[in-house]
Amino acid sequence: MTTTTIQKVVLTRREQQVLQGMAVGITLAEVALGLKIREGTAAGYLKLAKHKLHGVSETAAAVAAGYATGAIDPPKLLDPETLFMPREQRDIVPLVARGMAAAQMATELDRPVADVRADGRGLLRTLKARNRCHLITRAWEFQILTADQVITWLR
Repeated sequence: MTTTTIQKVVLTRREQQVLQGMAVGITLAEVALGLKIREGTAAGYLKLAKHKLHGVSETAAAVAAGYATGAIDPPKLLDPETLFMPREQRDIVPLVARGMAAAQMATELDRPVADVRADGRGLLRTLKARNRCHLITRAWEFQILTADQVITWLR
């Protein structure tokens, strides 16, 4: 397996802090409160980080790109053998990482939207994730999502 590389993205300390906070599943308001800055200021840092991270528009995609490019510290890896995940849930992980909505995922996978939404809810439960950003972190921990997968769609 060949590892594809991409240039490291450098974020400012505040951009890193905001994105890292989002990656652990807390809200932007909670991140701002923790950093003792206004929520609007935190949103500005997040917007700048997304722009630097190949112009992604969704925060979950920014977290994935942040890990893949080394812009934020990746989480500690866990043993993927300790996790049972149905194939239908596993299939949507890279699509969530790309920032796709349920309807887009359904088109990509040629599945009904209702099934994709149900699998998305199940995926959050399976990974014990609070939201889509935290789902990316948990998928990264269990090595369901890798830098190679992310870099492929960043190009």
